[in-house]
Amino acid sequence: MSELAAPEAMPFDTRAFRTCLGQFPTGVCVVTTDVESQLVGMTISSFNSVSLDPPLILFSITRSSRSLPLWQRASAYAVNVLSENQQNLSNRFSRQSPDKWEGITFSRGFAGAPVLPGTAAALECSTYAQHDAGDHVLFIARVERFIAQPSRSPLVFCKGSYGTLKKSGESADLWPLDIHY
Repeated sequence: MSELAAPEAMPFDTRAFRTCLGQFPTGVCVVTTDVESQLVGMTISSFNSVSLDPPLILFSITRSSRSLPLWQRASAYAVNVLSENQQNLSNRFSRQSPDKWEGITFSRGFAGAPVLPGTAAALECSTYAQHDAGDHVLFIARVERFIAQPSRSPLVFCKGSYGTLKKSGESADLWPLDIHY
């Protein structure tokens, strides 16, 4: 076995790093909350499972977000996993706009967090922890209730574009695989 030489240290290129991260396809979610009777929502792709017992998930929000102080005071969230026909919701909630909730239909989930209709899944969560993560804050949430709609395909984002899943015909017996836990 031969070992490759380590590459020379180069200045860190943030734009190239973003492009590299864009190689990883993600689902698209709109995370929502209601803080002091103010509806808050934003599009995220930084959503992960953390633990099955207790049931924990995480998402992150950039420190430059004007709504970050509201998120930090929230006691509950809804993570709405968008279905492939909900690009319009992704685009709407990706902007900082005072009227992003105008005309939006939703139901109230756990502790009043807005749950959007037509999603592939929705996770209603309570606040569990927040952690510093460089230019972002990590929000860890405990899943209190959830609903999945397996007949709806999720919206996917990769390389700066929306996409859809193409079934390969092969499936894992159980996902996430037990090796993850």
